[in-house]
Amino acid sequence: MTPPRTRAGWIKFRPVERGARIALVAPASPFDRAEFESGVAELRRLGFDPVYGERVFDRHGFVAGTAAARARAFDAALTRDEVHALLAVRGGYGSVEILPLLDVDRVRRARKAFIGYSDTTSLHAWLGSHVGLASVHGAMIEGRLAQGISHYDPSSFMTSLTTTPLGELRSEGLEIVRTGEAAGTLVGGTLTQLLASFGTPYEFKPPDSHVLFLDEVAERPYRLQRMLTQLRLSGRLARASGIVFGQLPRCDEPGGAATALGVVTECLADFPGPVLIGFPSGHTTSPLISLPFGVRARVVATGTPALVIEEAAAG
Repeated sequence: MTPPRTRAGWIKFRPVERGARIALVAPASPFDRAEFESGVAELRRLGFDPVYGERVFDRHGFVAGTAAARARAFDAALTRDEVHALLAVRGGYGSVEILPLLDVDRVRRARKAFIGYSDTTSLHAWLGSHVGLASVHGAMIEGRLAQGISHYDPSSFMTSLTTTPLGELRSEGLEIVRTGEAAGTLVGGTLTQLLASFGTPYEFKPPDSHVLFLDEVAERPYRLQRMLTQLRLSGRLARASGIVFGQLPRCDEPGGAATALGVVTECLADFPGPVLIGFPSGHTTSPLISLPFGVRARVVATGTPALVIEEAAAG
């Protein structure tokens, strides 16, 4: 049976409704146990059934267990029929280490949603560019679900997992850098992780005319400029129809001598499509809005700016 696909041809993950079991996985850094328990309680409050094994609490230096153990846990969650989605507990570092140990065909057949941001951008890029499966750039356990609705948006978290498109998303603080409108497949994540994939077998390969979402945190303006220059020189920037930046918290120089907005404005002065900055997904100072990757989205950079998710990620 042919799996349902997005307009871009990516495989849609299976819908995740209230009552569904969500496996908690730790592909990157270890985490605080109290935060974990708070996040588990929040998932239950939302109506989900969180499941996990004791190995999720493993520590191996600065990662949550060896790469082999983390990959086995990820794979085990994929192969359990009663599990409907995989949710990362935390980012930090380490997701890229498990990529060589995952089976593309098994992931593709399972059609399960993966949810996370930050370091798990490595997994999002691999799922999109090499598996061809949609995923969710969304709230994780530590720092988001664990802190409640002041730190994440429950509506977008839940809707992004269902057969209902998110529709028009507006946010206070969303600014227009370059005007216009454009549409395409929504892809992206943390800029550092996307660039780190270049030159590897798991590199980020966005489709033509994509909408690029870029997130970062605590990167000084000169580092943002270097990364955006590398992205442009790689040729990938020219393939984007529109760009949406996150809030980029702590990316301004103290005192405002140089700012993230200034860098973005200068680096994209010749970009032909619309550019927005300040969308609250990923590293945010306001509740995180979850976004499905691999679906059709539209950037509106005229009047009141918005990101419009035109298609559901599940089917």
